[in-house]
Amino acid sequence: MTQMAPDIGNWFEDLESGEVFEVVALDEFHQTVEVQYLDGTVDEMDREYWISRSLAPAAAPEDAHAAYGQTAREQDPNSAGSTPELLSPLDNLEGESFTGTDESPF
Repeated sequence: MTQMAPDIGNWFEDLESGEVFEVVALDEFHQTVEVQYLDGTVDEMDREYWISRSLAPAAAPEDAHAAYGQTAREQDPNSAGSTPELLSPLDNLEGESFTGTDESPF
């Protein structure tokens, strides 16, 4: 049984299953904890279930945001990597390049 507080942003390992997850939301009204696993799966559990689990604090994996389509370095605005800063998610999409305009001279 665990008595650790489920704080948003903290990572835990389930000692029975070996799964690693991050606490992403708390609902005080409904007494639930929302977690997200490394593969991007989101799950919700009530506080009683949280307390009954065998959990240990875990360090955030290096590729913790891989399920979001970006590495941790790309997520961190302070990283000194060579990754260009994206202005919006659309900036990362590849598309066709057009020269000129839609208007035809004919």
